Amino acid sequence: MIQKNNSNILLDSGTNELELVMFSVGSGTFGINVLKVREIIQPVEVTETPNKHQHVEGMIRLRDEVMPVINLAAVLGLENDVPESSQDKFVIAELNQMKVAFHVHSVSRIHRISWEQIEKPNEISQGIHAHTIGVVKMENAMALLLDYEKIVVDIAPEAAGNAQDIKRLNNRERQNINIVIAEDSPILRKLLEDTLGEAGYENVRMFTNGKEAWEYLQRISAGEKSHNEVDIIITDIEMPQMDGHHLTVKVKDEPELQHLPVIVFSSLITEDLYHKGEKVGADAQVSKPEIVSLVETVDSFFNNESNSRSV
Repeated sequence: MIQKNNSNILLDSGTNELELVMFSVGSGTFGINVLKVREIIQPVEVTETPNKHQHVEGMIRLRDEVMPVINLAAVLGLENDVPESSQDKFVIAELNQMKVAFHVHSVSRIHRISWEQIEKPNEISQGIHAHTIGVVKMENAMALLLDYEKIVVDIAPEAAGNAQDIKRLNNRERQNINIVIAEDSPILRKLLEDTLGEAGYENVRMFTNGKEAWEYLQRISAGEKSHNEVDIIITDIEMPQMDGHHLTVKVKDEPELQHLPVIVFSSLITEDLYHKGEKVGADAQVSKPEIVSLVETVDSFFNNESNSRSV
C-alpha cells in the first residue's frame, strides 16, 4: 500500500503549481491532483451490489469505510484496451466530501507542474460527452486531466447538489449584484448558473479558467470597464492555465480589485486544506457541492447593502 503523506507533499499556496499522480488506463496516460488522493492500494475484494451503475464494480471496505469502486476503463470506453503488463491499483480519492476508489491499470509517479502547462481541450478533440478538462503538456508526452467530479456525478447525480434546494431560501432582491465566476467544469457552470438564477442573481459572468477571469478583471482595473461590473468573485481551485488560489492572490495584490470579496468554491476544501485558501486571502471558502451554502455566503456580503443601486 502506498499512502500519501500530506505534510511532505503540499505545495505553497498561490504558486499556480500542482502535483499530479500519473496513472495508466489502457494505453492512455492520465493524471489526478495529489490533493484529491488519499492513498493508493493494491486491489482488494470487491462486493458486487445489485442494480449497480455499469461503471461501478461494486463496493469495498477499507478499514472502517465503505466506498464504491469506479472502473475508469469502462468510463473511458477502454475496457478492451487492457495492457499485458497490467499492474492494477485502486486510487482512493475524496471528491465533494465523498470517497471513491478508481480502478486503474498502473500508477507511475508524481509530477510537479504548472497550471500553465495544462491546456483546455478544444471541442473537436474532446467531444460533447468527454470527461477531459485538461491536456497536460509534459516534456516527452501528453497526459489527460479528467473531470473526476463529472465522472462521479454521471454515476450519482445527487453528488452535484440540487438547484431546487435553493427554493428554501428567503426571497430577496439580488438582481443588482454582479458576479464573476471562474469554473472549468461545464456541469458545474450550468449548476451555478441555474442555482444563482433561481436565487435571483441574474448578472453572472462565467469564465472557464482563472486566466480568462483575470484578463477580464485586469481590464476593469485598467479602467477599460466600469468598476460596477463586478461585486464579487467565485472561483474553483483546479483550472487549466491559472488555478483559483493564484487568481485570488492576483486579485488581492491589485489595489483596484483587492476590495472585491473572493469565494473559493471547490471540492478541495477540506479540514486539512482550508488553510491554503486562508493563506492566499480568500474571503470565504465553500466546499462543493454545498450549493445552498454558497448562495448564503454570497448573501452575507450584501445583507447590509441597499439594493437600490443601478446595474
